[in-house]
Amino acid sequence: MLRAAARAEHSSKPRKPAAPDSGRMTPRDEHDTDTDTHAGAAEAADRTPDDTVLPLPGGGLRVRQDGPRDAPPLLLIHGSASSLGVWDAMVPLLTGCHRVVRVDLPGHGGSAAPADGDYSVPEQARRVGAALDRLGVGRVTVVGHSSGGYVATALAEERPALVGALVLVNTGPSLDAFTGPETAGLDPAAWPPGDDVLRHFASSAFRTGFAIPQRLIDELRTADFPAVATAMRASTAYLAERPLPDRLIPLGTPLHVVFGAQDRRWRPSSAAAYSAVPSATVTYLPRTGHTPPIEDPHRTAAVLLAFTTARV
Repeated sequence: MLRAAARAEHSSKPRKPAAPDSGRMTPRDEHDTDTDTHAGAAEAADRTPDDTVLPLPGGGLRVRQDGPRDAPPLLLIHGSASSLGVWDAMVPLLTGCHRVVRVDLPGHGGSAAPADGDYSVPEQARRVGAALDRLGVGRVTVVGHSSGGYVATALAEERPALVGALVLVNTGPSLDAFTGPETAGLDPAAWPPGDDVLRHFASSAFRTGFAIPQRLIDELRTADFPAVATAMRASTAYLAERPLPDRLIPLGTPLHVVFGAQDRRWRPSSAAAYSAVPSATVTYLPRTGHTPPIEDPHRTAAVLLAFTTARV
């Protein structure tokens, strides 16, 4: 979010979503009690969240994993001035089918700023790819929200054998689709401002009238302003170099685009530009703005799962 700077911001078959009581063990013969206990412990360990900072060359990258480790992997990448927490409400809806991996991009959340100061989108993608290699994640479906969609696309460009499919959530296809404010009127030297200013600044990331959660304001207050502003300029440069549909057409990667019909940062009708990609499908969410993972997590998760499970 920080600034609408320069106009931008497998393994195995997927499991069907679990029924509410599917976590209960199936009753067995009483002589199998020990087996049940060990199996239950193993299953619990397999689903235990793992939140850590991976020590990578140039700076650590925070990663969090949820869900069974043997399920098809799903990588979630946040957008500008955000963190992996943007996906919190969606993750429990996805772990019945997927091993969910989330990252904090360099200079965001719990991840270090790159030692060499390189926030270019391809470099961010390379660092995310290195994290997946360290985790032993194979072919993966990658989901990017907003400018996180540029990192997702760059990862597919850099590592086509790693990225099996892409989902872009409210990711602007080209600079001329940007409709957000030219500037947030924020002074880096006076950062952070008060809550009212932060709330006004963040408001365009949501549909009109949406109550922005206080935790997002608190997170924004602690953001590294120079890091986020530099990363946003890098996103602008990446998009200015080549519109996203032009990048995606030669890749042939299966693509699904999800777009909030009440987006106040990118012209919603611009999502139609992705139709030029032969593998693309587009879904509009009618009562959602720029941030569907927070505004409508259930609907967004349902659309995402319909895409990922239909591919196998």
